[in-house]
Amino acid sequence: MIEDRVSCVSRVIRTALPAEADVVAALHARARATYYPDGVPQDGTDWLAAWRGAIERPDGHVLCVVEGGRITGVASFRTDEGAAADTVKLFQFHVDPDHWRAGVGAELHRACVEEWSADGKRTATLDVHVDNRRAQAFYTRQGWVPDPENAPAEGDHHLHLRYEVPVPGK
Repeated sequence: MIEDRVSCVSRVIRTALPAEADVVAALHARARATYYPDGVPQDGTDWLAAWRGAIERPDGHVLCVVEGGRITGVASFRTDEGAAADTVKLFQFHVDPDHWRAGVGAELHRACVEEWSADGKRTATLDVHVDNRRAQAFYTRQGWVPDPENAPAEGDHHLHLRYEVPVPGK
């Protein structure tokens, strides 16, 4: 049976499927809840629809980490509208809190960088919530730095980070 053969693989990183949008949205909600000290703000966003759109978007990509048949990490990225073609924006990057400090995030980040590099991207950007110290520390360990072209404005709830994508073969 194929399930028996696949179960020997401990961790797989692959493209998320449209049918998995609900699982991805639930993982996002669990991860997001950890960095809002007063609870997740209800801004009216339909996150299930947003994730379904990201997964189905032809100019974007959503990678997921699958362990034991369960999605434990997810990353969504694409070239932002109006940005240079060699730039990519990491819109979402989440690891299920039950799988923190197990290497899921580092492996998912490596997979993103590998894809960006192969696609000719040279710069990656992201916004991280100011209260999400865990994510900020993670991104710093991966080589992200404050974006000198996008300093946070007064009262901004996000920090803007930049990553120089390695050139293949160098």
